[in-house]
Amino acid sequence: MSNPGLRRHLLDAPLDHLAAEARAVRDARGPERITYSRKVFLPLTQLCRDVCHYCTFAKAPRGLASAYMSPDEVLEVVRAGAGAGCKEALFTLGDKPELRYAAAREALDRLGFATTVDYLAHVAGRVLTETGLIPHINAGVLTTADYARLRRVSGSMGLMLESASERLCRRGGPHFGSPDKAPAARLASIAAAGEAAIPFTSGLLIGIGETRDERIDALLALRDLHRTHGHLQEVIVQNFRAKPRTRMAGAPEPSEEELLWTVAAARLVLDREVSVQSPPNLNPGRTRALIDAGLDDFGGISPVTIDHVNPEAPWPEIETLSAECAAAGRPLVERLTAHPAFVQEAARWLDAGVAKAVRKLADAEGLARDGAWSPGVAGAAPGSPERPLGAAPTLAPHLGLDDVLSRAAAGRTLAEADIVRLFATRGAAAEAVVACADELRRKVNGETVTYVVNRNINYTNICTYSCSFCAFSKSSSKAGLREPGYDLPLVEIADRVREAWSRGATEVCLQGGIHPRYTGETYVAILQAVKAAEPAMHVHAFSALEVSQGAATLGVPVADYLARLRDEGLGSLPGTAAEILDDEVRAQICPDKLTAAGWLDVVRAAHGVGLRTTATIMFGHLDRTEHWARHLLAIRNLQLDTGGFTEFVPLPFVHMASPVYLRGRARRGPTWRESVLMHAVARIALHGAIRSIQASWVKLGLDGASACLNAGVNDLGGVLMNESISRAAGAAHGQELTVADLQRAGASAGRPVAQRTTLYGQPA
Repeated sequence: MSNPGLRRHLLDAPLDHLAAEARAVRDARGPERITYSRKVFLPLTQLCRDVCHYCTFAKAPRGLASAYMSPDEVLEVVRAGAGAGCKEALFTLGDKPELRYAAAREALDRLGFATTVDYLAHVAGRVLTETGLIPHINAGVLTTADYARLRRVSGSMGLMLESASERLCRRGGPHFGSPDKAPAARLASIAAAGEAAIPFTSGLLIGIGETRDERIDALLALRDLHRTHGHLQEVIVQNFRAKPRTRMAGAPEPSEEELLWTVAAARLVLDREVSVQSPPNLNPGRTRALIDAGLDDFGGISPVTIDHVNPEAPWPEIETLSAECAAAGRPLVERLTAHPAFVQEAARWLDAGVAKAVRKLADAEGLARDGAWSPGVAGAAPGSPERPLGAAPTLAPHLGLDDVLSRAAAGRTLAEADIVRLFATRGAAAEAVVACADELRRKVNGETVTYVVNRNINYTNICTYSCSFCAFSKSSSKAGLREPGYDLPLVEIADRVREAWSRGATEVCLQGGIHPRYTGETYVAILQAVKAAEPAMHVHAFSALEVSQGAATLGVPVADYLARLRDEGLGSLPGTAAEILDDEVRAQICPDKLTAAGWLDVVRAAHGVGLRTTATIMFGHLDRTEHWARHLLAIRNLQLDTGGFTEFVPLPFVHMASPVYLRGRARRGPTWRESVLMHAVARIALHGAIRSIQASWVKLGLDGASACLNAGVNDLGGVLMNESISRAAGAAHGQELTVADLQRAGASAGRPVAQRTTLYGQPA
């Protein structure tokens, strides 16, 4: 629709028609949710050179105890916010007060800074480095140089356009005497932020004398800036509130209809990726109406500080707002100060230091992590065996979710978008996904939880590859690393096999780094040593990478080499080295490893010579939900061709000692919600192809693995004597469990436990 046609439509169409159109545009953006940011509000200075006729935030020096908050005052507030789960530090301040007030200049001089922006950059930098909260900066009209400096210490910035009407700046208008409210100055500043590649927030202030036509002008101006720079993450529709002791104290406030019309108009004018927000504390009782008008974000809400711009309007209780959103069919979900699309493209939109801090707080969708749990960290998982995702608010059913689950239950292959949608579910919708997964598990596997008694033997940690996620491999014992490199002699491997057999093990799982001296004959010799020690021991060994490397050193086809390994006693292969079967991610975490197609080819060859394999996914690092979906579909498609997978094992990324995390490029592993959903969605997406879904107690902890038993999981893996790969990455969970431990885990989920063989038979 052209601008004239759109304008006419917005001005002529009934509100209910516009709201329905706006909802349709909003709903097409993606998952059913409303976002918000948990923040602290920091009025660094309330001095301002402007004299807006509706504002009570700006004050004269005589009305303030001090011209600026001190760094200690700022940090005290921020640390209280951190304790309350806040992730954003919102700096709001007056515009260039030193140009008007000697008190501001003198205060800055005492602090050791020349300008307010100088001081702001210093304090925001301390907040970022000392607390981990991400600054969002609203500092008025700024220059290109200002933006460049502040970008290094903030995750996003903002400047309300308020209005594009020059008329409001004339004598008698609300912006008369406020040079920084000139629309041209504000639009130029917003454009400069785009040139600096800053995730940006702007918005309209409605009800200050502007017309609907002028609001459309403002929205179109913002849309055009975004189309030039791509930097607008949200546009706020803020309704004027008359305040005592201002020149506009007696001015009428905009009606609810005007507010809802503007929200709907914003959604229809702006490009789809730009969020539309309205402050909930200015609109109590209007939650459902705003959502029905196309709103998708409620902005920053603080459990610690007041809204210093609107101190008369308390923030809503987050729990209350959450229930209201859930009742409208769109669960309330916490985001970061930078919106998800900008977090997921952090290399473009964020300074490297800021990006590192943001990734620590982010989940796979670029939203805020929902809790402090990470894989491998000591302590109980936040879920319970009965309800692994916890209590969920009431959520109006969404028409499309049942269709996706029904198609999966019928054994049909889902589309990538369907699987991404399942991973994006929250609240009661996520519980519905988990319940569906567990019902499929019940139909396929019954109630019994299985396990294998096995021993891990990692015969070398020396590796020629440089996978950025791996903390296990060591290039040499002389590299100055915390743990030296090792290469177990065959006699030691044989001794460990005999010991495992004596303790009841039916399987040894053997894997190691790609040692520079290893050839295909090395792996054959390892097999021969194992089988000579205990002929009846099942050998579950050698990743696809090891097989590929072994075949290459001998100059033989992979299938021929696999047949030789089979004949020497190899019983099955682990599904490791798969990581994420998407080359976009592999290029970043394991660029010299097999490609996704290369891994699938080796596994296909193994199935072709009669060797069964497991399938794995390592998730929660640089990956996104679409990568998870592609991985699951690649596994499913291969299984439908070969039938050679015995089980699927999600492996949550353990971050603590991982090089890619320490360099600031990876997240802190998946969240608890993501971990539960990975098991549940895998059960759903692989239904009709792979029967068994295993939970890794090494990554999740035993309580976490137990909770996943009611999320589609039917297997707890093995006791894993001497597991060392996860421990090297920093996991706190033990290196070995007893059968009694596994039995207790099953019992806590109300499930019987039984031993199995590697290939899911009954042990002799």
